[in-house]
Amino acid sequence: MNETILKAENLSKRFESGRHKVRALRGVNMEVKRGEFISIRGPSGSGKTTLLTMIGCLDTPTEGKLLLDGEDVSSLPESGLCDIRRRKIGFVFQTFNLLPYLSALENVELPMETMEPSPEKRRKKAMELLGSVGLRKRMSHRPNKLSAGEQQRVAIARALANDPSIILADEPTGNLDTRTKQGIMGLLSRLNAERGTTIIMVTHDPAVCNSTDRMLWLSDGRILKKERKGFNLIRKKLMCPRCHCDIRPEFDECPGCKARLEPAGGPDSQSRKIEGSAGKSDPRR
Repeated sequence: MNETILKAENLSKRFESGRHKVRALRGVNMEVKRGEFISIRGPSGSGKTTLLTMIGCLDTPTEGKLLLDGEDVSSLPESGLCDIRRRKIGFVFQTFNLLPYLSALENVELPMETMEPSPEKRRKKAMELLGSVGLRKRMSHRPNKLSAGEQQRVAIARALANDPSIILADEPTGNLDTRTKQGIMGLLSRLNAERGTTIIMVTHDPAVCNSTDRMLWLSDGRILKKERKGFNLIRKKLMCPRCHCDIRPEFDECPGCKARLEPAGGPDSQSRKIEGSAGKSDPRR
């Protein structure tokens, strides 16, 4: 996971409001590796949505450079930005943004119409994606017949439709109750670990942040230097569940606390436990 998929260099954005100029972003520098699950947290007005808009190629910066998959997208024309959005970016929104007159299956098929000419292949892939998010039996239902959690699962499947390089999630759990929120975060974590999908998520919820790999803080248009690791690294076998030291999947022993590490649930498991201390393996307890 060493390849850089996203790099922002001195990214700035100014808006004019009458006689006033509003600086939404002030020299943001950040780097995201392929396969990471990143959360960005900050107060209202800190620039979170503006930053996500820049990364999602929905707008261009006033100053600075944004590299996506090695390509400078900072000054592309709208036609170029549209092509990048279609091929490389999947979006998940707080309000789901599903088309109410289409079924779950048809909503997932829709983004593929400009990429995959075969209706049969589109239908097959949409069915596979809905199955992967646990909606195999709800494919024919329209959004108003689905719960909020089910609608968000459809939205996640839709975001994966064109095999994007990055999924951008804007408060994806903001309209969900606690139990449903945990289910959606578990689903995103699993997709990240199993598919290697890079996810960048904006949220105000500290518990949601803790479920990612890395947490960044945005304040007054700037990313602060303080940064924290998240518990999703335990699922990916990159953090010791006892002392939170960095580890590698092939490690048998934590280099920090020297605890013996064993796969939890067999060799195909996505997490590790400490031998003889199952009750202490989860640092959130």
